[in-house]
Amino acid sequence: MFAIATLPFVFAACSPKPVSPQDEFWDGLQNLCGKSFAGKLVSLDETDAALRDRKMVMHVTSCSDTEIRIPFHIGDNHSRTWVLSRTDTGLRLKHQHNHEDGHEDKVSQYGGDTSGPGTTNRQEFPVDTFSKEMFVREGLDVSVTNVWAVEVSQERYAYELRRENRHFRVEFDLNHAVNSPPDAW
Repeated sequence: MFAIATLPFVFAACSPKPVSPQDEFWDGLQNLCGKSFAGKLVSLDETDAALRDRKMVMHVTSCSDTEIRIPFHIGDNHSRTWVLSRTDTGLRLKHQHNHEDGHEDKVSQYGGDTSGPGTTNRQEFPVDTFSKEMFVREGLDVSVTNVWAVEVSQERYAYELRRENRHFRVEFDLNHAVNSPPDAW
C-alpha cells in the first residue's frame, strides 16, 4: 500500500517542467540566430512616410541563454539594435542606438519589461522608469507611454511601437533569408 500511495509523488517529480509562453517565444527567436531577413513598414502613420520605401533588414547576430541581439538596418543606417534579454520575472526589450563611430547615442538603452506571460508568438514591453526619465530629460515626453511589441511565428517577425496617436510596425518575411548587412555601428 505504501508503494501505491507514493506513486503520484514519483510521477510528479519525474514529469517535465511546463514550458511557458515566454520560453517558447525565446526558442522561436533562437531559431533565427545568424540569419537576416528583409522587411517593410506596414503601418500607415504619416510620421513614417519617408520610411515606406526604404530597404529594411533585421539580422539576428548573437544568441545566448540570456540575451539575443538583433540589429535593425534601414537603408545605410546601421545604428539600431534590438536587445532582448531574460530577467528574473520575464523578458526585457532595450533599444541600443550607436553613432557611426561606434559610440552610444544619448538616447539609447530605452525599452521595458514584460508585465505578463504574453503568448508564444507575441510579447509586449511597456516603457520602464529609466526610459521615461530619459525621454523627459531629452524632451521626448510624448514617448513616456510607449508600449513595444515583438512577434515571431514561422512566417513573420514583427516589431511594433504603440502609444496614443502613434503606431509604427515593421514586418519581416521569415520564409526567405537574405544576405547579411554590414555590422551594426
